[in-house]
Amino acid sequence: MKIMSIVLVMMSTYCFGQQTSKQKTSATGVGLYISSSYNLTLTAAIELAARATLRAELLDKKVSIAVLDASGTILLLMRGDGVGPHNTEAARRKAYTALSTKTLTLLLLRNAASNPDTENLNTLPELILLSGGVPVWYKGNLIGSIGVGSAENDDLIAKSATLTEIGLTTTK
Repeated sequence: MKIMSIVLVMMSTYCFGQQTSKQKTSATGVGLYISSSYNLTLTAAIELAARATLRAELLDKKVSIAVLDASGTILLLMRGDGVGPHNTEAARRKAYTALSTKTLTLLLLRNAASNPDTENLNTLPELILLSGGVPVWYKGNLIGSIGVGSAENDDLIAKSATLTEIGLTTTK
Protein backbone atom coordinates (compact mmCIF):
# COMPACT_ATOMS: atom_id res chain seq x y z
CA MET A 1 0.00 0.00 0.00
CA LYS A 2 2.86 2.32 0.85
CA ILE A 3 4.42 1.71 -2.58
CA MET A 4 1.09 2.37 -4.32
CA SER A 5 0.79 5.75 -2.52
CA ILE A 6 4.30 6.73 -3.59
CA VAL A 7 3.57 5.76 -7.22
CA LEU A 8 0.35 7.83 -7.25
CA VAL A 9 2.11 10.86 -5.80
CA MET A 10 4.98 10.50 -8.33
CA MET A 11 2.58 10.17 -11.28
CA SER A 12 0.58 13.24 -10.31
CA THR A 13 3.77 15.24 -9.86
CA TYR A 14 5.04 14.06 -13.26
CA CYS A 15 1.75 14.97 -15.00
CA PHE A 16 1.59 18.34 -13.24
CA GLY A 17 5.18 19.05 -14.25
CA GLN A 18 4.36 18.30 -17.88
CA GLN A 19 1.45 20.73 -17.89
CA THR A 20 3.53 23.48 -16.34
CA SER A 21 6.20 23.04 -19.00
CA LYS A 22 3.65 23.42 -21.82
CA GLN A 23 2.16 26.49 -20.19
CA LYS A 24 5.60 28.07 -19.84
CA THR A 25 6.39 27.48 -23.51
CA SER A 26 3.25 29.20 -24.75
CA ALA A 27 3.51 31.94 -22.13
CA THR A 28 7.04 32.89 -23.25
CA GLY A 29 5.90 33.21 -26.85
CA VAL A 30 8.09 31.03 -29.02
CA GLY A 31 7.14 33.36 -31.88
CA LEU A 32 9.35 36.00 -30.28
CA TYR A 33 12.38 33.79 -30.89
CA ILE A 34 11.54 31.66 -33.91
CA SER A 35 9.94 32.66 -37.18
CA SER A 36 8.89 30.60 -40.11
CA SER A 37 9.68 31.98 -43.52
CA TYR A 38 9.50 31.10 -47.18
CA ASN A 39 12.68 30.46 -49.10
CA LEU A 40 13.52 29.61 -52.69
CA THR A 41 14.63 26.00 -53.26
CA LEU A 42 17.21 24.62 -55.65
CA THR A 43 14.43 22.99 -57.68
CA ALA A 44 12.75 26.38 -58.11
CA ALA A 45 16.09 28.01 -58.96
CA ILE A 46 16.69 25.48 -61.72
CA GLU A 47 13.21 26.02 -63.15
CA LEU A 48 13.50 29.83 -62.99
CA ALA A 49 16.87 29.67 -64.75
CA ALA A 50 15.43 27.36 -67.40
CA ARG A 51 12.60 29.81 -68.10
CA ALA A 52 14.98 32.76 -68.29
CA THR A 53 17.29 30.79 -70.59
CA LEU A 54 14.38 29.90 -72.86
CA ARG A 55 13.39 33.57 -73.08
CA ALA A 56 17.01 34.51 -73.88
CA GLU A 57 17.14 31.89 -76.63
CA LEU A 58 13.94 33.28 -78.14
CA LEU A 59 15.70 36.66 -78.26
CA ASP A 60 18.82 34.99 -79.68
CA LYS A 61 20.86 36.03 -76.61
CA LYS A 62 23.38 34.08 -74.56
CA VAL A 63 23.29 34.90 -70.86
CA SER A 64 24.72 34.17 -67.46
CA ILE A 65 22.21 33.60 -64.67
CA ALA A 66 22.44 33.77 -60.89
CA VAL A 67 19.67 32.72 -58.51
CA LEU A 68 19.90 33.53 -54.80
CA ASP A 69 17.76 32.42 -51.89
CA ALA A 70 16.25 34.83 -49.36
CA SER A 71 19.49 35.01 -47.37
CA GLY A 72 21.56 35.94 -50.41
CA THR A 73 23.15 32.51 -50.74
CA ILE A 74 23.84 31.42 -54.31
CA LEU A 75 21.58 28.55 -55.31
CA LEU A 76 22.56 28.52 -58.96
CA LEU A 77 25.21 30.29 -61.01
CA MET A 78 25.62 29.50 -64.68
CA ARG A 79 27.42 31.00 -67.65
CA GLY A 80 26.08 30.57 -71.15
CA ASP A 81 28.37 29.36 -73.90
CA GLY A 82 30.52 32.19 -75.15
CA VAL A 83 29.44 34.63 -72.43
CA GLY A 84 32.26 36.54 -70.76
CA PRO A 85 33.12 35.81 -67.12
CA HIS A 86 32.36 39.42 -66.14
CA ASN A 87 28.72 38.79 -67.10
CA THR A 88 28.54 35.92 -64.61
CA GLU A 89 29.78 38.11 -61.77
CA ALA A 90 27.43 40.89 -62.93
CA ALA A 91 24.51 38.43 -62.83
CA ARG A 92 25.35 37.49 -59.24
CA ARG A 93 25.65 41.13 -58.18
CA LYS A 94 22.40 42.03 -59.97
CA ALA A 95 20.61 39.26 -58.09
CA TYR A 96 22.18 40.43 -54.82
CA THR A 97 21.24 44.06 -55.48
CA ALA A 98 17.63 43.13 -56.29
CA LEU A 99 17.41 40.99 -53.16
CA SER A 100 18.98 43.47 -50.76
CA THR A 101 17.02 46.47 -52.06
CA LYS A 102 13.81 44.52 -52.81
CA THR A 103 13.73 46.39 -56.10
CA LEU A 104 14.20 45.63 -59.78
CA THR A 105 17.70 46.80 -60.61
CA LEU A 106 16.47 48.66 -63.71
CA LEU A 107 14.14 50.70 -61.50
CA LEU A 108 16.91 51.23 -58.96
CA LEU A 109 19.23 52.40 -61.73
CA ARG A 110 16.68 54.91 -63.01
CA ASN A 111 15.81 56.20 -59.54
CA ALA A 112 19.44 56.54 -58.49
CA ALA A 113 20.31 58.48 -61.65
CA SER A 114 17.51 60.98 -61.05
CA ASN A 115 18.06 61.46 -57.31
CA PRO A 116 21.24 63.15 -56.00
CA ASP A 117 20.77 61.46 -52.60
CA THR A 118 21.02 57.96 -54.10
CA GLU A 119 23.26 58.41 -57.12
CA ASN A 120 26.25 57.04 -55.17
CA LEU A 121 24.61 53.66 -54.48
CA ASN A 122 26.99 52.19 -57.04
CA THR A 123 29.91 52.87 -54.69
CA LEU A 124 28.74 50.14 -52.27
CA PRO A 125 30.91 47.07 -52.91
CA GLU A 126 28.21 44.50 -53.75
CA LEU A 127 25.54 46.68 -55.32
CA ILE A 128 25.48 47.11 -59.07
CA LEU A 129 23.28 49.57 -60.90
CA LEU A 130 22.59 47.67 -64.11
CA SER A 131 19.32 46.24 -65.37
CA GLY A 132 18.67 42.52 -65.11
CA GLY A 133 18.18 41.82 -61.41
CA VAL A 134 14.72 41.07 -60.04
CA PRO A 135 13.46 39.98 -56.63
CA VAL A 136 11.35 36.81 -56.48
CA TRP A 137 8.19 36.98 -54.38
CA TYR A 138 5.77 34.42 -52.97
CA LYS A 139 2.58 35.57 -51.25
CA GLY A 140 4.10 38.99 -50.69
CA ASN A 141 7.27 37.54 -49.15
CA LEU A 142 10.71 38.03 -50.65
CA ILE A 143 12.07 34.50 -51.15
CA GLY A 144 15.04 35.09 -53.45
CA SER A 145 16.20 36.83 -56.59
CA ILE A 146 17.50 36.26 -60.08
CA GLY A 147 20.15 38.15 -62.00
CA VAL A 148 20.81 37.97 -65.72
CA GLY A 149 24.06 39.05 -67.28
CA SER A 150 24.34 39.77 -70.99
CA ALA A 151 24.71 42.72 -73.32
CA GLU A 152 21.02 43.66 -73.57
CA ASN A 153 17.46 42.65 -72.68
CA ASP A 154 18.58 41.58 -69.21
CA ASP A 155 15.55 43.06 -67.48
CA LEU A 156 13.09 41.47 -69.90
CA ILE A 157 14.79 38.08 -69.58
CA ALA A 158 15.00 38.25 -65.78
CA LYS A 159 11.31 39.18 -65.46
CA SER A 160 10.39 36.06 -67.48
CA ALA A 161 11.74 33.85 -64.70
CA THR A 162 8.46 33.23 -62.91
CA LEU A 163 6.42 30.25 -61.81
CA THR A 164 3.07 32.00 -61.78
CA GLU A 165 1.23 28.69 -61.67
CA ILE A 166 2.42 28.26 -58.06
CA GLY A 167 2.61 31.94 -57.14
CA LEU A 168 6.32 32.77 -57.71
CA THR A 169 6.49 36.16 -59.34
CA THR A 170 8.93 39.00 -59.95
CA THR A 171 6.45 41.57 -58.69
CA LYS A 172 5.16 41.96 -55.15
